Amino acid sequence: MSHAPALPTRAAIVTAARDSIARGSKSFAAASTLFGPATRERAWLLYAWCRACDDIADGQDHGHDMSVVNDAPERLVRMRALTEAALAGEPVGEPAFEALRIVAAETRLPHGFARDLIEGFALDARDWRPRSEADLYKYCYHVAGVVGCMMAVIMGVSPNDDATLDRACDLGMAFQLANIARDIEEDDRVGRCYVPEDWLVEMDIPPGQHMKPPFRRRLAVLARRLADRAALFEASSRIGTTKLDLRSAWAVLSAAGIYGAIGRKVAEGGEHAWDHRVTTSKAAKIGFISRALAEAMQRHRLYPDVPRDPELWTRPRP
Repeated sequence: MSHAPALPTRAAIVTAARDSIARGSKSFAAASTLFGPATRERAWLLYAWCRACDDIADGQDHGHDMSVVNDAPERLVRMRALTEAALAGEPVGEPAFEALRIVAAETRLPHGFARDLIEGFALDARDWRPRSEADLYKYCYHVAGVVGCMMAVIMGVSPNDDATLDRACDLGMAFQLANIARDIEEDDRVGRCYVPEDWLVEMDIPPGQHMKPPFRRRLAVLARRLADRAALFEASSRIGTTKLDLRSAWAVLSAAGIYGAIGRKVAEGGEHAWDHRVTTSKAAKIGFISRALAEAMQRHRLYPDVPRDPELWTRPRP
């Protein structure tokens, strides 16, 4: 009589998730240590699923060595099937998708958020490019803004608290805009470009030529624009930290500082911003984490609950 293999324990899945974040993102790994124990583990679990989906979509290993994939639709089908099984509470066997199953079961995580993230990978699978600034924000929402929403739920924000979820989404938007600015050269190597076509036309940069030396100075103008947009979303997101407990607010403000610095460094680098990958040193991370603790302790004074800027792009409602 044969028996199905035993599923890995929750502890084993958490350990695998912790290892995943350590390999995939030193910035998020550093910020995650600031959460309380339960939130920290759930953040690792959510990250592991997001990271696995990203790696499946891009042929990467924990965000490294992106490659051109020739079977994007098939990868997307597999990703969707595993995600839907996990959301339905079905054991799926793969640690990263088991991680999603656990975190969805332990929180009130809206399944629509997970599906919205998969839609971001679907855009890439179709070799989609943003034509306008609005298109850019749509993409940023699907690959990062919605992750901010999911993280907020993990931190205890009600799935019905749209105002706070909007602020959480803003932080994800800020992160992604900074990432896009930083990774323009890396994306170009695999035939991708997330700078809106309208912006390239505005700067008279021919299609597919934006990384060529004659256009670097013009591209630097657009990179600064991305960083400026990121800063607006980041500033808005900070107001949402008043709805979080102290440790969660500390983690969020640390991440905001670390990623904000990446955007600023790209902007300051001008046409040389892509000569070397922009990173934040360990010492700088420690500095941001230290300052964020003081901010978190004074967040109600520093970030009064003013209405969100109506001019700022707003995520789609379920």
